[in-house]
Amino acid sequence: MTEPILPLHGVKVVDLSALLPGPLASLMLSDAGADVVKIERPGTGDEMREYEPKLGEASANYAVLNRGKRAYAADLKDPAQRDHVLDLVAQADVVIEQFRPGVVDRLGLGYEAANERNPRIVYCSITGYGPTGERSGRAGHDLNYLAESGLLGVVIDERGAPSLPVSVLADITGGTYPAVVNILLALRTAERTGEGCHLQISMAHNLQLLAYGYFATHQVTGEWPRPGAELLTGGSPRYHLYPTADHRYIACAALEDKFWNHLVELIELAPRFWDDKGQEQTVIAELTAVFSSRPASHWEALLEGEDVCTVVVATWDEAVKAGLVDVESEVRVSAPDDPETVVSTLPSPISPALRTQPDTRTYPQLSPLPRNSVWN
Repeated sequence: MTEPILPLHGVKVVDLSALLPGPLASLMLSDAGADVVKIERPGTGDEMREYEPKLGEASANYAVLNRGKRAYAADLKDPAQRDHVLDLVAQADVVIEQFRPGVVDRLGLGYEAANERNPRIVYCSITGYGPTGERSGRAGHDLNYLAESGLLGVVIDERGAPSLPVSVLADITGGTYPAVVNILLALRTAERTGEGCHLQISMAHNLQLLAYGYFATHQVTGEWPRPGAELLTGGSPRYHLYPTADHRYIACAALEDKFWNHLVELIELAPRFWDDKGQEQTVIAELTAVFSSRPASHWEALLEGEDVCTVVVATWDEAVKAGLVDVESEVRVSAPDDPETVVSTLPSPISPALRTQPDTRTYPQLSPLPRNSVWN
């Protein structure tokens, strides 16, 4: 049986990025068949190689984000090495970079230099705040983008303080995913017209998509979300977190009447609290009292199999046992300096029909940039 031809077979990608947003984007392209060459700083390489814990000579984080790629060291401030990288760009279909605005231009590797050598190039720049404006040159990380976008402050605790996000939402939802979508669209356009383009991916600005409901409400009412007081941010008893007697939590998302009506009857909430409209805070207090009267195991048994959109907040061990976290994935990564060390890695969000089949792929050692082309 012959291997299927993958959607991005033959697509060549030069990845100048580091850490998370760009490398995760190029990983998705690689999973769909693209040939990804990663350019890293000489010596230490991508800073993520040094994270802990290690899988072989590099970090586990680096391993899962860069499996199946090749990595070469190049000092982009050295004109000769810079020109060698530019030669790769001339043969590539896609470039991904994640420097602050203007840095690659000063290095001689910006879009204009790339486009002059290769008019079909799809050039993707991932930045924190976009290419222009007073924040464009500012250093930042995921938490900063969430904070300045307004999103971090919409959910607050009883002290009125925001909480740390559950993951790096800006990096992935504001950086990686928009980059992948736009690269694929631009490749399609280049295929039809023979012309590439410069994609500007601003992580802070793309977070607006996560605020679609707040935006829609503002357009009609002129109001912005009240911290901790909207339907999905703590203002409704139907979408709330409630403590249990053993210091676990219940995640209630019984928004629709059919779920809510069944839930309040099932947990034996006093009927005068069933209609929550106009007494939201009172109902929240009553539900807090009910759920905190019993341990999580009681509620888990009671809610099992019931259509109420209400569950116990799981630990990681429980999520693995339930099959919602796949730690035995057939997609595996190994260390190039220790091929016997093999671990399961991130399941790809690319559909199985469109990506490489489950196998074991190494993450790349950092090699000297060869004099000849790295492309086959």
